[in-house]
Order: sequence, then C-alpha cells, then structure tokens
Amino acid sequence: MAEYETQDAGQARRTAFGMRAQRLRRAQNLTLQQVADACGLAVSTISKIENSHLSPTYDVMLKLAQGLGTDLVALLDGADSPVPKPAFAGRLAVMRGADASAMDAGPYVYEPITTQLKNAQIDATLVTVTARDPGAFDAPIRHAGEELVYVLSGAVELHTDLYAPIRLSAGDSVHYDAVMAHAYVSVSEEDAQILNIVAGGAPGKER
Repeated sequence: MAEYETQDAGQARRTAFGMRAQRLRRAQNLTLQQVADACGLAVSTISKIENSHLSPTYDVMLKLAQGLGTDLVALLDGADSPVPKPAFAGRLAVMRGADASAMDAGPYVYEPITTQLKNAQIDATLVTVTARDPGAFDAPIRHAGEELVYVLSGAVELHTDLYAPIRLSAGDSVHYDAVMAHAYVSVSEEDAQILNIVAGGAPGKER
C-alpha cells in the first residue's frame, strides 16, 4: 500500500478537521448537545472529533455537516461559518491532482475531490479500501441518500445488512440506497481503490 501520510501528518489532519468543526459550531452558539440532537451522533463522538481523538468516517462527516447546518465542503476546506444557499447559475469547480488531500479513517483512506463547489448536490470521493474483514468497522455505515460506487482498481466485496456479499472487480459498479448498512473490504492482494459518489446525502438519524 502507498504511504499516504505519516502518523504525525495524520494527527495534524485530524486536528485541523476537529478545529474546523468546533469553529463552525461555536460561530452559531451551538452546544455539543444541540449538534448531537440535530445529526443523530453521540455528544462524546462530536467531542472526540473536535479534540482530534477520532477520525470520522464518511457517513459521520455527512451527519456532522448536517448538524452544523452546512455541507461537507465547509468542513473539508476550512470554512468558518455555514455557507448560504446560492442560486445555481453555471457553477464550475476544477481540482488539480496536486491539491488532493487524503484522510486516513482506518478501514478506508478518503480523498475528497472537487471540494471547491459550494453546496454541491453530490459528494464524490476517491476511497482506498484497506480493510480486509468487515470486523474492521466499529459500526455499520449508513446515511441518507443514494450511493454509487465504481471500482477503479483491485477488487472489493460489498457487505450489507440486506444482501449476500457482492464481489466487484475493476470496472464494476453498484448503486444502492445508502440508508442500508454497507461496508467494503478489499479482496485483492493490493488495497483496492473505488470512486464513491453520494447524492441526497443529508444525513438523518439512521444509527
């Protein structure tokens, strides 16, 4: 597996993310409990994120953004306050490969793409699947909206709470309701890489 970041760099990313989440919360005079009630996460989880003691998974990031009244972009690019909803009129965002930034979340390494487009209707992320067993996940991943996954390299196995495991190889894709618990594990010798696209992902209280 490629070395995405050193341990110190990973801690720095968690710290920066936690500080952004805390600034967004405090800018609105929200308590941890108010954010927790709005997004369906435990107060302890939000506190651990703010204090860089926890690397949030993708669905947790989506839920946290909803609880803060903003979108995932505001959490990832350093915005300090909720982003107003603009009229859509020819928006465009270009992201260069050199600007990509990876976030290690244990079973997955996330690399959000084209994060500059504010209030986007979809969230697209390159994901390196490092997990080899569903037991690597602390809890089932589930969130609102639909999810489309395209396998870029390697092979993965999709585990859900409704279907038997599904094996997907490079070039295969799958589209499903993301409220269904789902998790990917790599079944190839190397870590697999997938393109993950979420639409309508404003999180509710699925956990």
